[in-house]
Amino acid sequence: MTEAWGPDDDEPRKLAGPVRVRVPAKINLHLGVGPLRPDGFHELNTVYHAISLFDELTARQGDTLALTMEGEGAGTLALDESNLIIRAARALAAQTRVPAHARLHLRKSIPLAAGLAGGSADAAATLIACDLLWGTGLSRDELAEIGAELGSDVPFLLHGGTALGTGHGEAISPILARPTTWHWVLALAGGGLSTPEVYAKLDALRDSPFPPKAVAGADELMSALRQRDPAVLGAALGNDLQPAAIALRPELTAVLEAGAAAGAVTGLVSGSGPTCVFLATDANHAERVAAALNEAGVCREAVTARGPMPGARMT
Repeated sequence: MTEAWGPDDDEPRKLAGPVRVRVPAKINLHLGVGPLRPDGFHELNTVYHAISLFDELTARQGDTLALTMEGEGAGTLALDESNLIIRAARALAAQTRVPAHARLHLRKSIPLAAGLAGGSADAAATLIACDLLWGTGLSRDELAEIGAELGSDVPFLLHGGTALGTGHGEAISPILARPTTWHWVLALAGGGLSTPEVYAKLDALRDSPFPPKAVAGADELMSALRQRDPAVLGAALGNDLQPAAIALRPELTAVLEAGAAAGAVTGLVSGSGPTCVFLATDANHAERVAAALNEAGVCREAVTARGPMPGARMT
């Protein structure tokens, strides 16, 4: 038996056997990108939305820190000190002054470099799992402070739901809209895009003679969420990184066109891409749009998802 404090718990709880944590992917319903800051980050104003595509991390007691994995990216994703899972475990251990000893296993369903924050999701899962495994007793907000040093999306994925992100995306304010389930179709690409390359391309496009038009502020999007109408929400979605992602991967235009032809409410590139996300009116509509995209052959696979989902949680 392992006795540990769970995040947001008032009393310690005893955990039998391994600790398993499931964490969702995210999409950006709104992503406004400001100029490059002196610290190397861009100022962001974004609305995060956690969706029902999950990675699962299992943590067991160990004499060293070791990581194994299966699923998306197996054989491709490095499992050494560069991996965000290892970095998250070491950051928590350093903060709480405990030995960084754990056997970690990742079951990965979120594609790599897809604009869905898969690496940040895995870091969030690691912080929760190792906190419980080691009994370090940090609150979710304290874990988010550690996570912010690992990736801008990590604090959101610890909390989940739908939230406004500011700063470089790490400052999270939950959006308390009426309970509504939104239905999505994800067009997964055959390869990834480097987030730094997409941001660099956006900077270059903005310095060109014909810069892309910036998206409006997030107020319209947040108002649309409260109206619970897919048509209203669809009209408010926007992503400043979309022109840069398309410039690097021109075939994304065909994906967006195929989604429109399939009857999606609207579509956009997710985050830094190359995943394209389409809004549907309901679950059945989402299934029809996904089937049409798969038949069109414009992406590796089209899958359905719903949101919002809670953040990293034990299973």
